[in-house]
Amino acid sequence: MKKSLFLLGLLVTVLWGSGQQRLTLDECYGLAEANYPLTRQRALIEKTREYTLANIAKGVYPQLAVNGTATYQSDVTKIAIPPISGINITIPTVPKDQYKLYGEVSQTLTDFGINKQRRTVSRTDAELQEANLATDLYALKDRVNQLFFGALLIDGQLEQNELAAADIQTGIKKVEAAVKNGTDFNSSLNKLRAELLNTEQHSVELRASRAAYTDMLGLFINRVVDSSVVLVRPMEPAMGDSIRRPELAAYDLQARSYAEQQELTRRNLFPSLSAFFQGGLGQPNPVNFLSTSLSGYYLTGLRLTWTIGNSYTYKKEKLISRNNQEMVTNQRNTFLFNTRLTMSQESADVRKYRELIRSDEEIVRLRESVDKSSAAQLENGVISANDYLLDVNAAAQARQQRVIHAMQLLMAQYNYKTTAGL
Repeated sequence: MKKSLFLLGLLVTVLWGSGQQRLTLDECYGLAEANYPLTRQRALIEKTREYTLANIAKGVYPQLAVNGTATYQSDVTKIAIPPISGINITIPTVPKDQYKLYGEVSQTLTDFGINKQRRTVSRTDAELQEANLATDLYALKDRVNQLFFGALLIDGQLEQNELAAADIQTGIKKVEAAVKNGTDFNSSLNKLRAELLNTEQHSVELRASRAAYTDMLGLFINRVVDSSVVLVRPMEPAMGDSIRRPELAAYDLQARSYAEQQELTRRNLFPSLSAFFQGGLGQPNPVNFLSTSLSGYYLTGLRLTWTIGNSYTYKKEKLISRNNQEMVTNQRNTFLFNTRLTMSQESADVRKYRELIRSDEEIVRLRESVDKSSAAQLENGVISANDYLLDVNAAAQARQQRVIHAMQLLMAQYNYKTTAGL
């Protein structure tokens, strides 16, 4: 019979446990990032990068331009030839109103790597946007840590509160027996029952606090996190001295972007040689002013373009770019300095909580030993219910402190990990 009951209880436990959902901290990180609205910007950055590169690639294609002009000028060139006997020479007069409509196809012959540099600049800009996005999303980890470990801490407090309630119930049973035997009073029993109700009220408050934490966590990860969801306590993480935050990549890309922009400016100082073909209609004919009627024309050749005005400001622009790179370097160094300060403080917190936990273990051992002795003394009528409650509460408080310090240690370790980017 006992064996059957044991197997039935084991089966119920397995079925109940399999129905529970388990949620880990790493899963929360992934779900929070996937659910955060800013994540959708990653796809937009990638599309923008593809469109920009496609447009730059088309810069090496022949360029077509269509132009038209209609002008009226105050005077025109006139040629006066004196009359010659027997020869009738008529030179037409160019009209003051002139019209021209033409198309031109041009092909750059000298690129000097400008289009290649533009593609490089575009790729770096896209990588910088992605790095800035990763930095913004990384901040979610700290918020998830606060909610996840807050709920875990309450789970531990609830467990210890149930242990305290069990101790009080043990005392109630002993006092009930003493009251029946006439060796104690109902007032002692009522004190224990009142304390049990206080313990139950504290459990209600803790469950409400846990629901507040898990509701906010559920909003972050877009999943229902209720009392049926078991938050898996993570293992202690490895702690190192290296810093691998996404901000560092953003700083490096920003400095690289300034350098690449400066190189593009330098390449744009070079002269440009292109071949062109122009054809259209004009009145008078643009290549034959003696033809005053509307007629077609074309011309082709090479064109050299050299904008030397940019060279006036190039030296200052180079200095500005260098200053910008130095500012980024200073910002990077400041970030590393502040991060190391934070890591140092969090490392000190880890050491502190380890010391407290070692003391907690001894305090709990001593308090639980006193609690067991008090239970025996209460049963024998040596101490009162008040004395027993004092020892029960002291043991419960010691266990609560151990739970709190253990969770604070774990949270300090994960804060250190998040700060370092490990």
